[in-house]
Amino acid sequence: METQQMLEARFRARQDSLPVCLRIGRAGTMFAWARSLVSREIVAREGPLPESRLKWETALRLYGADAESRALIRRMLDDASP
Repeated sequence: METQQMLEARFRARQDSLPVCLRIGRAGTMFAWARSLVSREIVAREGPLPESRLKWETALRLYGADAESRALIRRMLDDASP
């Protein structure tokens, strides 16, 4: 039976064997999935939002831990549709 460490090593070896363009593509796909998940959670909590507002609410969840990013996003939210 494979241990967690063995599985992780096999996963990393397979990832490393992929061409760079495929690794970048996978990363982009995973980011899009995460952004979509966050957006759905916001809509479930807040109800339907205009697309412009949902975009910035999602950005706030993803990047709001950084003070500068949070300030910029909040400014954009002030201008977005309610």
